[in-house]
Amino acid sequence: MSDIAQTLNSAEKRTISKVAALDLGSNSFHLVVARIVARDLQIVHQIKLKVRLADGLDEDDYLAEEAIERGLDSLRLLAESLSDFEPDSVRIVATYTLRKARNANQFIRLARAVLPYPIEVIPGAEEARLIYLGVAHTSHHRGKRLVLDIGGGSTELIIGRNFEPKLMRSLPMGCVTYTHRYFPDGVLKPRAFTRAITAARRELEPVEREFRKLGWKTALGSSGTVRALIDLAAEVRGSSRSEAVDLADLQALTAHCTAAGHVDKLGFSGLSDDRRPIIAAGLAILTAVFESLDIGKLEFSTAALREGVLYDMAERLSDADPRERAAQSLAARYDVDLDQAQRVHDTTMMLYRAVQKDWSIGNKELESLLGWASLLHEVGLQINSRNSHRHSAYILAHVDMPGFNEEQQHLLSTLVGFQRKRIHKNDLTESVLFTRSEISKLIALLRMGVLLNMKRQSNLLPEIHVEAAEGKLTLTFPEGWLQQRQIFQAFLDREQNQVKALGLALSFTDAPSGQPPS
Repeated sequence: MSDIAQTLNSAEKRTISKVAALDLGSNSFHLVVARIVARDLQIVHQIKLKVRLADGLDEDDYLAEEAIERGLDSLRLLAESLSDFEPDSVRIVATYTLRKARNANQFIRLARAVLPYPIEVIPGAEEARLIYLGVAHTSHHRGKRLVLDIGGGSTELIIGRNFEPKLMRSLPMGCVTYTHRYFPDGVLKPRAFTRAITAARRELEPVEREFRKLGWKTALGSSGTVRALIDLAAEVRGSSRSEAVDLADLQALTAHCTAAGHVDKLGFSGLSDDRRPIIAAGLAILTAVFESLDIGKLEFSTAALREGVLYDMAERLSDADPRERAAQSLAARYDVDLDQAQRVHDTTMMLYRAVQKDWSIGNKELESLLGWASLLHEVGLQINSRNSHRHSAYILAHVDMPGFNEEQQHLLSTLVGFQRKRIHKNDLTESVLFTRSEISKLIALLRMGVLLNMKRQSNLLPEIHVEAAEGKLTLTFPEGWLQQRQIFQAFLDREQNQVKALGLALSFTDAPSGQPPS
């Protein structure tokens, strides 16, 4: 046997996972395919398609049919690259335009017919976190970093240290939306730049002070807009390709643009045709960020949102899910009674494991979300014990929860909001990622976990035998246990009527005399 063959045979076999991240941005769709080898990412394939989804948003925030079809056509082109991927190895995230569009669900449902993977509409804060994660994993800089990303519909600003973001903001200003507003006909007048810069500075004003106060050592910009502006500034200076830009560069570039008078007359060799119509808006936004935050120099980072999604997937695959950290942090911040949360969690998950197969809810995502709802169901107690379930739902609907997309966070809010009191079927809203049946069943399980632990005492509950059929739950307690606890029995009687609104049936009984509950 050759030395090479011996080395290959004796080498430790490493687990290799193939993953893909698709970023449905307001300007472009980006697909990145990578291998995860020993927790290290190796990019093997990238595709970028110009879609200009934000162009299709009308004044009432409805996405036009033409824009929807452009998006679907792009997804059809990308479908082949994802044809051999397992469901858990693909993550598709949507940003500003689908956050804003009132008919986003229409696009998402049509997209599911093209790509059989869930599409997550992520909050602005989550987009910022993922951008920072991508930059942090690919940057050699140490100390605190300011990271900015100018997208088609929004701009994200983050300050972090190492892999931990400390301050994250997403602002509604992007190169596509600002092009419509200030450079709609491609004319590059000084007044248009002034108006655009002033508008961007107004958006930055509420966050300017906190960013300056926290400070940073290095400023990094990600996205194609920043890359293009750095290249164009170098061309104006007459120098070779650069990796950084300062305010004087941006001002010189603005003067060059206004002298040209129109985007069609910009004679830059490094300006692509698809970037040309929106470059002025990106320049105005970046200038405003420099002026508001007093940035000295901005360097370019090759990583952005999609790389952050891949690194986030790598963490989840290694059981270091950032959502777990977010849930634990929230429980600590709102001083949750962890003993009671543990009791509710243990009971709820016991019920879940017993019914998951018969109720067709046996997947890891639903199990995790139900577990986090159990942990966080009392976060609202710190506000007021009266209607605490409503306070809890409000907090979970509006607080920043790193790692959660909009529908996951909404599901948590829905579960804790229905943990007790009367259920109105019409209060359950539609979801793209989760079916109404799944939501109803998780609500029923959390309600039962809360109800059975209403005494807030450990070692009170006996062993309960659980039987399930589709749409039905039967609980059998030890002989005489319920008969001796009339309050429990009264609450269970009431719950029988409540869960009917969820399309479920509940029955309960004591085990017959002389027989165990199972």
